[in-house]
Amino acid sequence: MSTDIKSLGSFVWSIAELLRGDFKQSEYGKVILPFIVLRRLDCILDETKSAVLDMASSLPADMDDEARDTLLAGVVGQNIRLYNLSRFTFATLKGQDAKDIHKNLIEYVTKFSPNVRDIFLDKFLFTDQLKRLNDAGLLFQVFDRFTQIDLHLNKVSNIEMGYLFEDLIRRFSEISNETAGEHYTPREVIRLIVSLLLVNDKEALTGSGVIRQIYDPAAGTGGMLSIAEMEMKELNERIRVELFGQELNPESFAICKSDMLVTGHNPENIAFGNTLTQDAHAGKRFHYMLSNPPYGVDWKKYADPIKDEAAELGMQGRFGAGLPRISDGQLLFLQHMISKMRNDEQGTRIGIVMNGSPLFTGGAGSGESEIRRWMLENDWVEAIIALPTDLFYNTGIQTYVWLLTNRKDPARRGKVQLIDASGERFWKPMRKSLGSKRREIPQDATDEIARIYHDMLNGNSDWADVSKIFDTTDFGYREIRVERPLKLRVEWSEGGKEALLEAKPFQKLDEGSQAKALTLVQSLLSGGHWMNADSFAKAMDDLFKKSGLKFGAPVKKAILNAFTERDEEAETCTDKKGNPEADTTLRDHELVPLGEDWKDYVAREVTPFVPDAWVDESYTDTQDGKVGRVGYEINFNRYFYQYVPPRPLEEIDAELKTLEAEIAGLLKEVVA
Repeated sequence: MSTDIKSLGSFVWSIAELLRGDFKQSEYGKVILPFIVLRRLDCILDETKSAVLDMASSLPADMDDEARDTLLAGVVGQNIRLYNLSRFTFATLKGQDAKDIHKNLIEYVTKFSPNVRDIFLDKFLFTDQLKRLNDAGLLFQVFDRFTQIDLHLNKVSNIEMGYLFEDLIRRFSEISNETAGEHYTPREVIRLIVSLLLVNDKEALTGSGVIRQIYDPAAGTGGMLSIAEMEMKELNERIRVELFGQELNPESFAICKSDMLVTGHNPENIAFGNTLTQDAHAGKRFHYMLSNPPYGVDWKKYADPIKDEAAELGMQGRFGAGLPRISDGQLLFLQHMISKMRNDEQGTRIGIVMNGSPLFTGGAGSGESEIRRWMLENDWVEAIIALPTDLFYNTGIQTYVWLLTNRKDPARRGKVQLIDASGERFWKPMRKSLGSKRREIPQDATDEIARIYHDMLNGNSDWADVSKIFDTTDFGYREIRVERPLKLRVEWSEGGKEALLEAKPFQKLDEGSQAKALTLVQSLLSGGHWMNADSFAKAMDDLFKKSGLKFGAPVKKAILNAFTERDEEAETCTDKKGNPEADTTLRDHELVPLGEDWKDYVAREVTPFVPDAWVDESYTDTQDGKVGRVGYEINFNRYFYQYVPPRPLEEIDAELKTLEAEIAGLLKEVVA
């Protein structure tokens, strides 16, 4: 961010201070952001104002609205798709009587072209804020301060406007405890993602007649889209870039749509609403997709339509691969993006920023694991890059860039590249922190990460601890269920008697039956304990029959539960078919690498240590029906872990003695 933009941001922030007392801090943005957009549009339309009004007066009253809009926007030129038919500008409004400012501003705003009126009236709800300002006697003061800002295109570029919006949103979010990260992504992170998406496509993007479509399902203020376009234009100024997006937050949507209007893009390509439940671009396919969806945000309140789509459409819909846990919807966004991949020769490339959860959360058979399985078995995942911590304005957690494509180069097929770009060589500290953002990725580090990815470095020389390439199957495993036999010792105890008397099946018996059953059980156990629970159960059953007692299975089970204890020295219990009965408390699960036969694994890793264990072969995978459930996880720490030996004890001891001496000295000073 340039010094000028920082200064401009500080000046705008000072305007927000005028609102103190009459507005809550959380409401500052609802006033300042639309005023910034309004001032920007006023500056852009300033030079052509008279020409637009002249054209409007010459057009027939019964002219088609669409044709009228096209002609009037054409007068503005520069591919700007908007106009204003009010007689006012900020300059002329300032010259009017201050008491008329509310009425005149309303006229000014409502005389914009329909695509801009929608932004101010429906999304910013700007007329409500103007009324509140007017009622508080602040409207003219705030307006007057905004007239002092020069936002003409030759003074502030669209990229710089993006920086300004981000700086203001961050500040407003901090004072109101909102999540700034849901609105935008730091620009150097976006540049890294775009560099990774384009580094292998430079040749395909050159020449004339090239058209590319870019999509962001969580567009925010449009930063990702605008930077992606800018980077493409630098590669080929003749390229035609079409931008598409959808955004749920009304203020962010309004900013993004106004940016599209100013930069000559079709504003209708930016949709308002929930991407996951109301796909505004259903059926569309895109060349490039990039996004930074919210981290750890639950989707409970709109879960029903998502679950319905998954159940009704299955793999023909967006969420057929699986549903992640309700507390985090990141993988829903990724599945949505995959559903919009092009199936032609050009295919699609995806870049998405997520936290660590999608890498490893969820065991075999879970929604997360099944989604990872679907992506890896379809060979869409090309690379995953671990970013430094403390990059984002609202969180310091570890984040990762996932790169996916359905047109892998032959050398990458069946492979996934992991890049650990979290080390000090890839970031530098900021001179002044911005919220939780304390670090940034310099351009030379961005270039280096892109080169590591492009060259497919695989543990080469200086990058042995940074880049590694794996087969997609290396992340998969079969979770097999290992059982151990149930071994029970049966013996009489007063505690067991009390437990039996409290058991519901036993309480249903009359008092006489209860007393007789207890007497018979005690008689069986009077000679000591039984090391074979099956033999005891048979003997008890025979004794009950001889005594005329007819108890159901629940009562007999309650008796066994009351007087049995697990004992490794006891004999194994068996089921009705004579098979060993499993002790569920000793049940374990082993993760067998996909490339290995589970029988060989058990023979090597289980049987030598637990000879009586066996594998439950009824525990099978729902997709291939084989023994064990297939799971996938990507654990960066496992692949990039570096052992750091502890300090020598002598060094630690010496440090402790030094600290003790310092503490003793401080205590003496206190006493003195």
